[in-house]
Amino acid sequence: MASMEAVLQNKYNIATLYPTEWPAEKDVDSDEDSDDGVQTAQRSTHVRQASLNPPNLRKAKSRYSVLEHSPSVKNSLPGVERTKNGVDNLVQKDEQDPLGVYPSVVGVLTQRGLPVEDDKKLRNRFLLSSTSFSPTLFLSQVHSSASTDSLLEGLDFLSRSIEKKSASLKVLVESNFERFVKAKATIDNVYNEMRDQGTQKELPATERARHSRHASRSSASANRNAGGPLSPGLLSPGPNDKKKNALVKESEYGVQGIKAPLTEVAVKAEEVWGPALGGREKEVTLKAILASVERNRGLFEVGGALQDAIKRRDNEAIIEEYHRARKYTDDARYLVEQANNNRTSLSDAEVHQIIVTARMWGDVETQIEAFKREAWRRLSGLHFSMQESAPTGEPKSDQYMELISVMLELGVEENPIWIWLLSRYNYLKSRLNTTCERSKVEIEILRRHLANGEKPSLRMVYKYFRSGASLAEVGGGHIGSRIDGTKVIEFWEHVHSCMFALLSTNGGLLGEIIEYWEIASSFISGRAQKSLPTGPNNQSAHHHRLPPDGVQDLQKGVVELANMVREHLHSFFSDAPIEDISLLFSPIPDTPTPAVTPRTPLSASLSPRGDARFFRFDKDHIPPPSPSRGEAWEKYAFWAPHSNALSGSHYLSKTLLLIGTAANELASLNIPEAPGTLPRLEENLRFLVGSVRERCMQAVCAAWNTDSENMKVLEDWTRDPESKDTTYLPNRYLTLQNFLLTNLQRIMYVTASDSGSAAKTTSVDVVVPPSSKLLSMVRAQFVASLFRTLRGMVECAEKGRVVLGSEFEVRGDDLTVDEAEMGAGVGGWEGERMGWGKVDAEKQSSRLLVTLSNMSTFNTSTTPHLLTQFETLFSVQLTDEANRIRDTLSSLDSQLFQTFTKPHITKLDKAIQEGIFSPTWAPPSKPGKSAADRDPSPFIFEILLDLVVVHTEVSTTSPSLTPRILKTLFESITTSLITTFHRLPTCSVFALMQATLDVEFLSQTLSSYTTEKASQVQTDIYQVLDQKTDNAARVKLQEELPALRAVLKRLREGTKAEFACFRKRKSGTVGGSMG
Repeated sequence: MASMEAVLQNKYNIATLYPTEWPAEKDVDSDEDSDDGVQTAQRSTHVRQASLNPPNLRKAKSRYSVLEHSPSVKNSLPGVERTKNGVDNLVQKDEQDPLGVYPSVVGVLTQRGLPVEDDKKLRNRFLLSSTSFSPTLFLSQVHSSASTDSLLEGLDFLSRSIEKKSASLKVLVESNFERFVKAKATIDNVYNEMRDQGTQKELPATERARHSRHASRSSASANRNAGGPLSPGLLSPGPNDKKKNALVKESEYGVQGIKAPLTEVAVKAEEVWGPALGGREKEVTLKAILASVERNRGLFEVGGALQDAIKRRDNEAIIEEYHRARKYTDDARYLVEQANNNRTSLSDAEVHQIIVTARMWGDVETQIEAFKREAWRRLSGLHFSMQESAPTGEPKSDQYMELISVMLELGVEENPIWIWLLSRYNYLKSRLNTTCERSKVEIEILRRHLANGEKPSLRMVYKYFRSGASLAEVGGGHIGSRIDGTKVIEFWEHVHSCMFALLSTNGGLLGEIIEYWEIASSFISGRAQKSLPTGPNNQSAHHHRLPPDGVQDLQKGVVELANMVREHLHSFFSDAPIEDISLLFSPIPDTPTPAVTPRTPLSASLSPRGDARFFRFDKDHIPPPSPSRGEAWEKYAFWAPHSNALSGSHYLSKTLLLIGTAANELASLNIPEAPGTLPRLEENLRFLVGSVRERCMQAVCAAWNTDSENMKVLEDWTRDPESKDTTYLPNRYLTLQNFLLTNLQRIMYVTASDSGSAAKTTSVDVVVPPSSKLLSMVRAQFVASLFRTLRGMVECAEKGRVVLGSEFEVRGDDLTVDEAEMGAGVGGWEGERMGWGKVDAEKQSSRLLVTLSNMSTFNTSTTPHLLTQFETLFSVQLTDEANRIRDTLSSLDSQLFQTFTKPHITKLDKAIQEGIFSPTWAPPSKPGKSAADRDPSPFIFEILLDLVVVHTEVSTTSPSLTPRILKTLFESITTSLITTFHRLPTCSVFALMQATLDVEFLSQTLSSYTTEKASQVQTDIYQVLDQKTDNAARVKLQEELPALRAVLKRLREGTKAEFACFRKRKSGTVGGSMG
């Protein structure tokens, strides 16, 4: 039964005996399904039949005749397979088992579950008539359970089948042997004739004629039909034309003659019919392409959308398109996996979809790889500070996280977190090293310019001191720009800007280091990774965890950066000035940098013309090394040559505040260190702050010592309007010293202007209190500076302009300066010069009086205030220093007072001695008058007049000194009197009367300036006189006392106006010791 079904199926070319619809391939005429040659033959046959048989006489056919095999060559075999296009194939749809076991190979395979009905390629591998027949596969599937015997029997069956076919062929040859021989001879003759064509010699005329007479009728008919003037029969072909058709290699076996015409015809046919035929093919192709594009529009849009997103740097769109492409790829991969699992073949649409998806995925991978390379480059070069922003307005600190997130989402082999942290570390290290080295060289160049310049004159020093005192008193905001020279202030400003750029937590390198450690800590602890994606299929999840070795490297790297900052500061403040400044002229080597290492920005490179806001120098005029003159500042790289202590302390206090804050910030990072690592970072920072502070204090104290020598220039002999007895010197000195002590306190304790500690906002404080050695140095310098200033005051008072030299303009002995340069001062220069505000410094006595008043102010106000402030600022007691200062002030005051009074005392003593030893002293009484009726001695009036002059000078110069000076002079007068009276051999009654009158007149005139010492000396004078006289003179004196009192009263009334300057404001009784 099965064999009958197979025979019927092969007979009618149907897949089943019970079809449900008419086969579509049967709608096409069998004549159109054959090849071109068969179609031509059949077409000619049909034409002939149509001419012989009219259409109405055509033989009728069965309605199922199309199912039968056509008489074509290909369909001569039963069961020939036909393709989808209706073209027959020599491979049959089914065959009998070659081994004779099964009647149908396809039936056996179908029963065993192989899809041979649908898969032609698979079926052909089991059919013996196919060229792709596989014996191994055939035996393993069709005869998988066959035994050896059955296979041997099948081999015998196959051998017999081959022998049977060979026998039939043998019989065919034997029965038609003559025909085969004739055909073989004919073929050989034709071949030889065609091969030898064009090489034979021409026959004689008789042979040609005989040959022509025996020509066939068909040849004559052909010649007649081919008549014409250009017909080939009328043209005798030459030997070369015949040779072209010979079957030899030279004529390409007879093709050479027709090759060129065929080529021309083909070209013309292509020109004429090519566009028409190609247009249809293009139309079909374009329709198929359009249909495929419409079905897979998303696949074709992914590449362009991804390229556009990459150009716009739209990371969200890039990730979205990448996930979209992966989805298409996963779908295509799923189709292939399902087909493999189900052992089914893919349809053409599915195959096309897979191919298009593969091409799309290749393009996406190419773009993504290029984007990754660009992202790696951007990530390794993305460096920022917290204040910087991108051109789009978003903070730059968010860009690295966005890039890391994108790369993790796309999936990368390297860890982008670690790559960025490493590149950031390399960038900070390179920039830190460049910044430190450049700042050293820049500062040294400025320092050399100052060192090779001229030392400021005393006039300029006076200007700086006076400006500093004025600004400090009123609390000027820009005090630093007025207390020293322009170049010096430029030096200090540059030092401070370099320190700020390095140590500031808000815009400086230190802030970036702290920020870097905070970011690294967040990655180490895993806080930062919470918002990061894990990538496709979690393939980036392992990048979220930093390896332990990497964590240790990060910690070591931050410690190394902190140590670089510490070492630079320690070297800059502790080492001597550098000698090599070639760094600014050395070209930057153009060396390649690793992919993970960022390039140094141009702003951080060294060049002769840097940023104009910070530093400029002329490379053609480089200053030579600073000369060695033995100055104290020559050993300090951070100190401006010829700078005063005011500007130095002002800027160094701000610099120390930056260093202290930076040290506390670094110590507060809490970086875990390896056990056994000594010394720790905190200890190193504590040592750094201490050493820098000590060096700064040494430099300031050295400058302070120099400034104290120049403080005497503050004495411009201009009265202080608030204290008319003194000049501006005490007040200015107090202001400058307050300013200096305040800055010194900030340096010592590293505090800000509000007296708050620099470390109050950090968890760790590395700023330790100053050592006792440092405090002792400051105390000693404070006292020494005060002593130097006081001695300078005394020198100015005693010597005048000789002390200051010839730099000041001199008006007589007056020390003046240019008012346009120094400022008008109080009331203007002319007001000071013409009015009471200016002291006549030509006279030494005036200078001495003003200096005595200033010394008194120092003793009573200035020095106690400075001592109190020092004790408050530095939390120390200056008991011994206060006693020393008090003793020194007293000694200097006595020196000045003696310098002023000594000439007057000498003059008064001389007048007393000359007057008493004068022969005209104590004359006898005039006749008719008592011994008491006489006038005081002339030298008494001379003394009093001298005292009037002294009183006038002192009261107009320093009124507060008048009592002290007159009391001292009165004491010296009494001392001179008693000394002179001691020298008298005897004292007559007239001498006794004259001495008593002189002493009493002086006493009552100068009663306002009488002291206990003067009163005691006056009493002693009377005792001396009593010893020099006799009893009669004593009795006579007692008798004349009433008359003597009357004379004194008369003299007091008579000289009331003359000596009114000596009187008290309130009246009092005249004290005496006569009674």
